[in-house]
Amino acid sequence: MKSLLIAAVFASIATSSVAAQATQAGKSEASQATIAMPDNIKWGPAPAILPAGAKAAILEGNPAEAGPFTLRLSLPPGYRIAPHYHPVPEHVTVISGAFYVGMGETFDAAKTTKLPAGTFGVLPPDMRHFAMTKGRTVIQLHGVGPWSLVYVNPADDPRTKTK
Repeated sequence: MKSLLIAAVFASIATSSVAAQATQAGKSEASQATIAMPDNIKWGPAPAILPAGAKAAILEGNPAEAGPFTLRLSLPPGYRIAPHYHPVPEHVTVISGAFYVGMGETFDAAKTTKLPAGTFGVLPPDMRHFAMTKGRTVIQLHGVGPWSLVYVNPADDPRTKTK
């Protein structure tokens, strides 16, 4: 019972501390807590490097700049990302739905692995991979920017396709 009471006190102190740090005026951005409640996340268009249909929410930092970032992507059913790689490690967490990922330079849906909600993975720099969804899926990417994506076949880059 005593250890339960001590844990409750520490939890209360930690919660109060985070709340105080998050609301103190005049502090640098690095000394403030960032808390993104699901109902308050602002979704907008995904980066143009991704195929049309995805939505994005930047939770922390700026993926286009040097420094830490956290980015969520909401992907529609049937979404596909052609084979590509990243110059820096890619950290991925599946928040909801299922994300299907395959390795290699050729897209092959039969060679994907289903990553259900709760899955976390890290891909090393330059690892060729591709991805798809079957139902609505939300993933979270985090790392140190600048974040970029390089398509194995430059013709797969949505920015180069004629509309």
